[in-house]
Amino acid sequence: MVYNRFRFLVIARIILLTLSIFLLVYLAEFEKYLISLLIVGALIIAQVISAIRFVENTNKKLGKFLESIRHADFATSFSDKGMGKSFEGLNNEFNQIINEFKRYRAEKEEHFNYLQTVVQHVSIGIISFTRDGKVDIINTAGKRLFKISNLRYIDDLKLIKKDLPEMLYKMKAGDNTLIKLFIKDELLQLSVYATEFRMRGEEYTLIALQNIHAELEEKEIESWQKLIRVLTHEIMNSITPISSLASTVQEMMFVDPDADLRLKELDQEDMDGIGNALKTIQKRSQGLLNFVEIYRNLTRIPKPNFRYFEVKELFERSSELMKPKMDIHKIQCTSKVMPDDLKITADPDLVDQVIINLMLNAIDAVSQIQNPQIFIMAYKNDSGRVLIEISDNGSGIKPDILDKIFMPFFTSKKTGSGIGLSLSRQIMSLHKGAISVRSTPRDGTTFTLTF
Repeated sequence: MVYNRFRFLVIARIILLTLSIFLLVYLAEFEKYLISLLIVGALIIAQVISAIRFVENTNKKLGKFLESIRHADFATSFSDKGMGKSFEGLNNEFNQIINEFKRYRAEKEEHFNYLQTVVQHVSIGIISFTRDGKVDIINTAGKRLFKISNLRYIDDLKLIKKDLPEMLYKMKAGDNTLIKLFIKDELLQLSVYATEFRMRGEEYTLIALQNIHAELEEKEIESWQKLIRVLTHEIMNSITPISSLASTVQEMMFVDPDADLRLKELDQEDMDGIGNALKTIQKRSQGLLNFVEIYRNLTRIPKPNFRYFEVKELFERSSELMKPKMDIHKIQCTSKVMPDDLKITADPDLVDQVIINLMLNAIDAVSQIQNPQIFIMAYKNDSGRVLIEISDNGSGIKPDILDKIFMPFFTSKKTGSGIGLSLSRQIMSLHKGAISVRSTPRDGTTFTLTF
């Protein structure tokens, strides 16, 4: 509507100017109309000047409007008196647009202040810095962790730990690590997570830090308590009968074991009893030595010799090794690798040991059921990590022992040593990977290896 009026006024001025020019030409043919000719000429000049001012005024107004937007100067207002309704409407539109920009900027400032408040009040330390190390944001929790009042450059963290800035510079999006620090004689174990983003044409790294020292300490104590309970149980199972049998042998051989060491007269029955007792003591002692040796083996896993190889090779070796045992129990084993040439970087010998342990567990789980099946699958997840799953259709693991199966020497099998899964977890840890389990009673069990 505004621009229609503007067009009407421009056309009207052009028509009036055209008519004035025709009148000037007409009057020029008659000498008697010389004064009228001068008057019409003056009117034409006045119309041209008025038209130029009319158009230039609009251009100036547009320029002023665009300049206000470019410089975010929303205090400007537009008004014209005596320029007609078209300019009033145009000014009104300009003012409405300026008000919309004002409202939008106010909303952005509110959102920024809101995010600043959230960032400053979260309990996790947050540091954002540019590629050259200039710190853009460090929140209150971050300052509290490092016991500093401000941080301008990441390199300033050298005062806390010499290689800390370099460690933070090297972190890429998705990286997660644990950093130990001593700050004013206090041990901090920081879980550090990094992400990257781009803003105003510049790349930033955002670091989230959380002190998990108390949680790690609690878990470590809990792990030690569980291990001590298992060790105590196993050692007591061996020591108690040894002590009891030693006391029995002593009573059988000596007249008064507490007073002197005079031997009794022993008949054949006594000799047989003493011999059996000594054999039992020897057997239990050997069992205890074997137990200690197994425990030593848990702490002496060789350093991985990494190699890049196809997962298919891993499955073929394990299946070939387990085939005789699976044939005995008529177990159907299916393996699948997606894609067929999927590869991992790992120590093939150590990973073989993990796969074999899990397959042996799966065989035990399905050996007593109808239609026993084991399924092995390898694929990449959405994060690009390689997953290997070993599933069975057995009776599953009871929920009350599911969180104990990775403990050393814990086993629910009569003939198990209880170190297979614990050993597997340590091997996966050496590969910077993980092992996890899902199990539902009567629906089977799935172990997942993440590389």
